[in-house]
Amino acid sequence: MTNPPQDESHKENVYLFPRMLDHYQVQLTRMLEAEQYSEARGLLRFLLQCQGEDKRHYEEWENLLTWLDMAFPDGEGRREPEQVEDEETIRQNALDPGQQDEAYIRQVLYIMKHHPMMDQQMLALERAALLRDPEVDQAIIQWLASTPLHPFLQFRALQCLRKRGLEGKVTVSRSGKLLELDIEATPLTMADFPSVLVQILERVEQATDVFDPTLPHFAREMWRDCLQYLYGTSTYVWMQREEEETIECFAAALHATLLMSVYGAVDEEEVRDTYGITETLRFRYEQACRVLRQVIEAEDTDFNDFES
Repeated sequence: MTNPPQDESHKENVYLFPRMLDHYQVQLTRMLEAEQYSEARGLLRFLLQCQGEDKRHYEEWENLLTWLDMAFPDGEGRREPEQVEDEETIRQNALDPGQQDEAYIRQVLYIMKHHPMMDQQMLALERAALLRDPEVDQAIIQWLASTPLHPFLQFRALQCLRKRGLEGKVTVSRSGKLLELDIEATPLTMADFPSVLVQILERVEQATDVFDPTLPHFAREMWRDCLQYLYGTSTYVWMQREEEETIECFAAALHATLLMSVYGAVDEEEVRDTYGITETLRFRYEQACRVLRQVIEAEDTDFNDFES
């Protein structure tokens, strides 16, 4: 295979920056580890449409896509609305072994609590959401309430409890402060977050797509991580102000942080002009930038630092 496959419906030539390629490779690995085969298939199709990469990359992606199509032929990897329920069923079937004996339940909970890799703990939480033993509920609640966990793990644990049908409040520790959160209010998808937070993302998607059609994907990933990290904090509440200025300030901050993360540089003046950040809003914009930068830096923090 000398060139990536051409799609007549995909008229634009997309080129990936090195840092973007690395990011996609990491995302692909995580999707496969989490058994998100439909999502992995869709990402592979996108990568095969990109131009200018090393020949071996296209061969690896083509071979992996062929294997996924043969091993998991039921899903096509496209997130059409009518397929969402079927894909979720396929995913649950992949995570649920069917017979859940005591040894299996103990293994899932042990990995959830003690595995040295946070990705594996998150995968265990997805499996835990499907466990049928009612005692699992209390085990997750006690772990969540008594252990200083990385914010990403805290959020995934809350999602797990909601998927298990629990309601009520749970108290978690974050940076030395206690947060009381409603389990049933935990967002499961981006659409579940408050509308103002979704508007911030949509504003950035519109602005970045003009310059680089791959940037909206990065924006969604980054914003999702930021919301999960900040969930329940005073900053999270501050971000929900129903004001146009708040939307523009955080959208500009997300845009600037995104460009710095992907390209290693950002034209601050151009970003401020794009979102109408005047001198009056400059301080709020810089506050938002600091918040998002702290989240991105925290993504690289070893989660063991959060354990006692």
